[in-house]
Amino acid sequence: MALDVTVLRVFTNADGEHGNPLGVVDASLVAPADRQRVAAELGYSETIFVDLPAAGTQTTTAHIFTPTLELPFAGHPTVGASWWLKDRGTPVNTLQVPAGVVRVANDQLADGEFTVITARAEWAPDFSVYDMDSVDDVLNADPDDYRDAAEHYVWAWIDEGEGTIRSRMFASDLGIPEDEATGAGAVRITDHLSRDLVITQGKGSELRTGWSADGWVTVAGRVVDDGVRRLD
Repeated sequence: MALDVTVLRVFTNADGEHGNPLGVVDASLVAPADRQRVAAELGYSETIFVDLPAAGTQTTTAHIFTPTLELPFAGHPTVGASWWLKDRGTPVNTLQVPAGVVRVANDQLADGEFTVITARAEWAPDFSVYDMDSVDDVLNADPDDYRDAAEHYVWAWIDEGEGTIRSRMFASDLGIPEDEATGAGAVRITDHLSRDLVITQGKGSELRTGWSADGWVTVAGRVVDDGVRRLD
């Protein structure tokens, strides 16, 4: 049976460039036993399978897969799925993933509409975080040097006073040699630095975060719809 998959780019810049591709699938169309196969065939860093909300409700459930395994939580799939639900006319206030209940909001700013999620810092993987000396060191990092069984997050300040950083993320153990924009990584680095951040990751994706002392972190980003991809 053919399957239509919505393809989004999550965490674009203000011009709609860059962003991390995401496959979004109506969960009712794919049996749970087949979801890992579909995610592997799509080949995106993550694919999210979303249960459409029941009429009159403001919450629903979702499951997230990399090409090799299911994740309890990830940032760019939850941002993307929340945007997708709003775009199709079924917005939610919460999205339930295996790690817990993610809060959802939308924020219209001068440089675009942002979808905002709020998650617990401990839901994100325990990244190996590398504090680099300069942005050039981040840009020159070689993914082949970070191929052990861990998620690696390299970063440096662009402007410490302004809270802006440059980052990259490598996770070959998840089937992701380099991730273009990593919401869970943004959660971890925000908790690590205990402050709000504006993050430029990958080729130029943008993530904005907010830190709270009670362990909650907000992650906000712009989303672009790249249309439908059909799997036969």
